[in-house]
Amino acid sequence: MGSNDPTLINFKSQINQLQSDLFWFFTWNFTSDLLNSAELYNPSTGLFTVTGSLNFARYGHTACRLTNGNVLVAGGYYTSYLNSAELYYPSTGMWTVTGSLNYTRYYHTASVLTNGQVLVAGGYNGVFLNSAELYDQSTGNWTVTGSLNYARCYHTASVLPNGQVLVTGGQNNGGDLNSAELYDSSTGMWRIISDLTYSRIFHRASVLTNGEVLVAGSVTYSELYHP
Repeated sequence: MGSNDPTLINFKSQINQLQSDLFWFFTWNFTSDLLNSAELYNPSTGLFTVTGSLNFARYGHTACRLTNGNVLVAGGYYTSYLNSAELYYPSTGMWTVTGSLNYTRYYHTASVLTNGQVLVAGGYNGVFLNSAELYDQSTGNWTVTGSLNYARCYHTASVLPNGQVLVTGGQNNGGDLNSAELYDSSTGMWRIISDLTYSRIFHRASVLTNGEVLVAGSVTYSELYHP
């Protein structure tokens, strides 16, 4: 990674609840010693056990649980930016390689849509990205969809109750962002909405039970998005 790499922290973790509702899939990768190992956490015992290893060590990737219970890991970094993706099968504890992203990327977002597809958006691969693509779990293939209006990494992506995806904040060549946009899966297009009050990176966004989205972190103040 060169001096222009935007990384501000040196680790990335991903935690995902598995279909059994008993275990959590956990990976932890450090830039100084990149790992392909994975572990399972059992809430009933409070213990971790080692499970099958990723085919490729990586960090800055995404991990999301698919509607069939498998876990999709995509992108990241290992000596270079990655476009590889793999699937974890809880039933066997093993990983298999699936179709590659169209673009290398890390510090992007991945969102499971209501139709079961996975939307990957933004990230960085030497340049800040505005591209987005969809993963079809029935075919294992990725297809390009509409591009974000603003390139960004370190942003958040939240699936709203109406099925749209809200992206907030992040960073690009212009600095930290307060812009937000919505993805409509029925059209494959993004539209700009009102800005956040504060520019944010490495923040978090949570969809509340009333449908609002709580955005918190990066700065002291939190804010709510009203769909």
